[in-house]
Amino acid sequence: MKSGRFWAWVVFALGAAYFFIPLIATVEFSMRMRRGIYSFDAYEVVLGDPRFQATFGYSVLAAIFTIILGVLIVVPTAYWIRLRLPQLRPVVEFITLLPLVIPAIVIVFGYIRMYGSNSPLPFLASDTGTNALLVIGYATLALPYMYRAVDTGLRTIDVRTLTEAAQILGAGWGTIIARVILPNVLIAVLSGAFLTFAIVLGEFTMASLLNRPAFGPYLQNIGANRAYEPAALAIIAFAITWACMSLIQILSRFAPRSANRPN
Repeated sequence: MKSGRFWAWVVFALGAAYFFIPLIATVEFSMRMRRGIYSFDAYEVVLGDPRFQATFGYSVLAAIFTIILGVLIVVPTAYWIRLRLPQLRPVVEFITLLPLVIPAIVIVFGYIRMYGSNSPLPFLASDTGTNALLVIGYATLALPYMYRAVDTGLRTIDVRTLTEAAQILGAGWGTIIARVILPNVLIAVLSGAFLTFAIVLGEFTMASLLNRPAFGPYLQNIGANRAYEPAALAIIAFAITWACMSLIQILSRFAPRSANRPN
């Protein structure tokens, strides 16, 4: 028994070292911009860079629109499948997994071929259309995470009983989804939203090929031309991502704990 516990701690220590040693080394390197002493000069340069502020703001705005689009698509779809079309669940789950199998570069090249300036729908001929396509592409990439988060939330509530009660009170489908279902799965939606935010913030392929001023291409550009600033940016991006993950863990404590009930 003691031997098993010892080896468990050894494995844990090795895993922690594998994770933290490169992180600590990156932090240490990012603080060596000023010769001979540790400083936060690299962080000051990055945070004061107008391109950082512009690209980060652009990606945050794109993430907000992506989350809104994802919620509008996923919540009604997952709700309707659980309520009326459970036989389609395997098909929908397979479809939502496709973005994990199909590379982002394939999706964006499809956009370029279908919506280029010579196509009947020339979205890429304007900045507004290109931004809209980018948000749609981001929503596609985040679909596996958003759908599973919402579907997990729907499993914790009695969808059929809530729907029947709302219909008895005269509520329409829009009211049922917006005022009954969505508040009950809000924690799950927020979990999917934070995952979507983290994906959008670091995505490079779509933003680069669509020539959008996003945070991912900025990270790549800085990494190709600077020494200490990329390490500082990596730590900043890491902190933002882990902040999102921590918020998911905090929010999951407030999620309903009821067992799965038949719907």
